[in-house]
Amino acid sequence: MSATTPPARAYHRLVTSGWNRLAAIYNNPLAQRFGYRPPQDEIIDQLRRANIRRIADVGCGTGILAARIQQELHPEVIYGCDASPGMLRQAKARSGQVNWVNRRAEDLGLPAGSVDAVVSTHAFHFFDQPGALAEFHRILSPGGLLAIVVINPRSRFAPLLQPTAIQGVAYFPPPAEMRELIVAAGFRLVTQRPVRRPIPEAFVPDQLTVARSG
Repeated sequence: MSATTPPARAYHRLVTSGWNRLAAIYNNPLAQRFGYRPPQDEIIDQLRRANIRRIADVGCGTGILAARIQQELHPEVIYGCDASPGMLRQAKARSGQVNWVNRRAEDLGLPAGSVDAVVSTHAFHFFDQPGALAEFHRILSPGGLLAIVVINPRSRFAPLLQPTAIQGVAYFPPPAEMRELIVAAGFRLVTQRPVRRPIPEAFVPDQLTVARSG
């Protein structure tokens, strides 16, 4: 299987219904501590070291990462973009300083070159991946940062992290394919490595891929 279009994965149905119901689970403290926070820490570190001031968090969910970016980095502007109204209702309650945007990753509605970084954690598998990367490239300024975290499906424990509810409506590109997708979209690969975690990597085998726009 390879990267496919949203109709082939029933993408829009999932994000507008299923994720609306799962928003509370996403906020679970244990899920955040061991699942979501480590990649968020990695993203914030990338942004801090590059001193980036205009940022879009795509597939932002309930807004935890976008709100952290606002609170910890005080950027000039931070957009939290998600296709799920249910997720964004919770995100808006979390922070009034983030610009929340209810749009698909493939059509963000932001001006060309309007941000210096696009980040996405554990959402890219639901996107039309070539379409989303083209949109990320469009809204990024020249040399802008792209940082994406996605589960590595080649890992032994990866099937346990891909519940039957999303099988057939999501696609997790292996690391090599992820690199190919990013380069094909006009980006220059900077690095790709496992996310650092307080538990063995094998249990949550996600990969951070960082690139720069051409």
